Amino acid sequence: MNYDETAKNILVNIGGGGNIESATHCATRLRIVVKDEELINKEAIQCINGVKGVFITAGQLQIIFGTGIVNKVFEEFAKIANIKAATKEEVKQASVKKSNPLQRAIRTLGDIFVPILPAIVSCGLMMGFVEAIKFLSSGGYVSIDITSSLFVMLDLFSSAAYTFLPILIGFSAAKVFGGNVYLGAVIAMIMIHPNLQNAWTVASEGVLSTQPVWFGLYNIKMIGYQGHVIPIMISVFVMSFIEKKLRKIVPSMLDLFVTPLVTVFLTGYLALTVIGPVFVVLENGILDAVQWLIQVPYGIGGFIMGGIYSATVVAGVHHMYNIIDFGQLAQFGFSYFVPIACAANISQGGAALGVALKTKSAKTKTLALPAALSALLGITEPAIFGINLRYGRPFVAAAIGSACASLYAAIVGLGATGTGVTGIFGILLTLHTPIQYMILFAIAFLVSLLLTIVFGIKEG
Repeated sequence: MNYDETAKNILVNIGGGGNIESATHCATRLRIVVKDEELINKEAIQCINGVKGVFITAGQLQIIFGTGIVNKVFEEFAKIANIKAATKEEVKQASVKKSNPLQRAIRTLGDIFVPILPAIVSCGLMMGFVEAIKFLSSGGYVSIDITSSLFVMLDLFSSAAYTFLPILIGFSAAKVFGGNVYLGAVIAMIMIHPNLQNAWTVASEGVLSTQPVWFGLYNIKMIGYQGHVIPIMISVFVMSFIEKKLRKIVPSMLDLFVTPLVTVFLTGYLALTVIGPVFVVLENGILDAVQWLIQVPYGIGGFIMGGIYSATVVAGVHHMYNIIDFGQLAQFGFSYFVPIACAANISQGGAALGVALKTKSAKTKTLALPAALSALLGITEPAIFGINLRYGRPFVAAAIGSACASLYAAIVGLGATGTGVTGIFGILLTLHTPIQYMILFAIAFLVSLLLTIVFGIKEG
């Protein structure tokens, strides 16, 4: 591969060096923020040697090359364009300026949730193992002592991230909103304080305590916000706003004492008396609506959501699903949305494999095969942007495969014990019902694969 030639071709097809606002690269992609997107020739870039996919999202032109290649291309690109490599944060800020309010909101959700996913994934996987061990032990399939210290510890560890999820969200949200991360964690701690009734006991015991607030104007229920997401985020947003305002007006010699004290007290009071009661209703409404849609008779709701899931990934709004995943895990103990995401990713892999089998182009084949494997492992960008969207019909085939598999998931009530893991490894979140996940996998993969082979692709 001639990296110099590849870099020159990219520069020509993005409108030249004068159209570059900032540029950098990650492990697999060249990330460029341009001044005028109309000067970008995506079709020509897609045909450049080594390019595995091209898409524009949230104000960034992202060109997929893969590990070990993108850094070499960027080195030549920077020389030819006479630019210095920007940091990821600088590119992010440049792209934010070009985003609309909805895109900024979705990006904010991603910035909050993506850093805490490893904690959620690890505990979700352990929860899956706990459920599988209990199932195998109770059914007499294996002899495992569930009173042993190893199992007791595993059970304890598996619920840690979900029990204290608000603290993780509070810390991460404060970082995104520009507040003190430790104060963000404290606000979350206040909202799940042990002196507040555990939200999960209300159903069985009822509300045990109320408190008159705002000079006795009305009473609030002294219930914690365990497992909630939106009330925590909004509270920390308000906290960050108050803190930043105080930093500007409080004298430096008093800042260390006055600012944290006033920030925590004001935000804590607002969180328990206004923000929490209001936004928990909004969050529960969203979760109830999603759950109602999933439970529409005959799995129709699952069919619809499975069909449009990958389109929302293309639009860049899929980070909003984290609220649904975490909310369902807290409310039901399972996420019924994760299997839909799994079906969508597996279907993209099946469609990409169909392209590899159908195409006569050696270059397309060498791109489609690894893209298919990547999608089956849960990373769908190479398959979606590099292969399936490019040819159109495979993307539609994948949507149909995902819809059919999600229809099945909705009918059988398939749920996952965690989030953040899809594709082949998604079975680790459904070890309590592995056969159902295998069936979902087979439907998603085979339907998208066969439809792609039957209806083919148009090659120039």
